[in-house]
Amino acid sequence: MTATPTPIPTAGQTVGPFFHFALTYDGDSELVPRGAPGSVRLHGTVTDGAGEPVPDALLELWQADESGAVVQRAGSLGRDGWTFTGFGRSATDAEGRYSFTTLVPGEAAPFFAIAVFARGLTHRLFTRAYLPGASDALLERLDPARRATLLAAADADGLVFDVRLQGDGETVFLDFGDE
Repeated sequence: MTATPTPIPTAGQTVGPFFHFALTYDGDSELVPRGAPGSVRLHGTVTDGAGEPVPDALLELWQADESGAVVQRAGSLGRDGWTFTGFGRSATDAEGRYSFTTLVPGEAAPFFAIAVFARGLTHRLFTRAYLPGASDALLERLDPARRATLLAAADADGLVFDVRLQGDGETVFLDFGDE
């Protein structure tokens, strides 16, 4: 009889790159239909420490509705065209660009909560994209230069929010402990 070896812990695995075929679904980035009353486009680019686009990242978005209420409705993975669930996913393209069609969250929660999954990360990263002019206790605690990395800006297409994974201008990421 041969002895069974005792398993030993191994190093953690990094996230991805499998998002484009494993985690996307029809309507994933359209929290509301394009052109719906009150809709806005939240878009931007994910870049690495060298400023190069990250072509295989996935962003998840959670947000309050236009009244500021946290939505608690089923159906995020099966869009029906009218139920706003406050959740979406967008994979980046070859140039690192992502885009969501959504609603502007209400003043009670004037931000989009975002999780970033990308090649080389051992855990997802959490951040927020605040509406232009928004403020809260988290933003007020940050140095103004760091605070700027959490502020979306209005442009001709809606709101732009770029994510820099590291280096100069790195986006502020939130630590929720042992998530």
